[in-house]
Amino acid sequence: MTMTGNLRNEVLKLRTTRTPWLFLGISQVLVVIGISGVYVSGADPYDPQTALTALAHVGLVSILSLVMGILGVAGEYRYKTITDTYLATPSRGKVVAAKVLVYSAFGAVLSIASTVTALITTLAWLKAKDVPMPASAGDLWQTAAGCVVWNICFAAVGVGVGALVRNLAGAVAGALLWIAVVEGLVAQLIGDNAKWLAFRSGVALEGLDSPSIAVLPQWGGGLMLVAYAGAFVAVALATSMRRDVT
Repeated sequence: MTMTGNLRNEVLKLRTTRTPWLFLGISQVLVVIGISGVYVSGADPYDPQTALTALAHVGLVSILSLVMGILGVAGEYRYKTITDTYLATPSRGKVVAAKVLVYSAFGAVLSIASTVTALITTLAWLKAKDVPMPASAGDLWQTAAGCVVWNICFAAVGVGVGALVRNLAGAVAGALLWIAVVEGLVAQLIGDNAKWLAFRSGVALEGLDSPSIAVLPQWGGGLMLVAYAGAFVAVALATSMRRDVT
């Protein structure tokens, strides 16, 4: 099967299952709740950083992009459809590459939709408080673009994790545990060097002032996440070609 055929198959799998649509809906709810929490908590609506912090909630839905990428591979092992996939396309490298491209595109769609929701929600709160948009359009687009890149990279990382850890529950639990617990513990041990970690690199992509934690510049965070995604995908490609499907 050609690469185009693989891409079509992956898109068909994606759009004919409920999970992507569910995640798309959940991400919008999370963004609305998160932004509302910023303004309800008493943050200064006249401060440009408040609007940017509100918009940066789009970066947090990258966790859903990560899980979706894991589901794209480990889910096939869970439901025993991976054998048919590899029989249709004996070149496993093409299968993994197609999944990376399609699920990265899903991460982009998820984050762009969330960005629209975030902008509308932020403007609604500012209008309710009779406050003009304090942040410049350039700053808003810079934060939005960084969050989109974060989602794309995490989706690619998810595909790599799913190919490496073929147990669906284990892959999802391990990825979430790393983000929620392990990176925090490691950060306490290595201090400012934690800025090189994956989730901290994503935070850097938001392009916000972070006096409380050390982060890379926005472009540096982007390069680090691309490197993480490339490393996971490269290892996944290498192992997928040699490992038995069963």
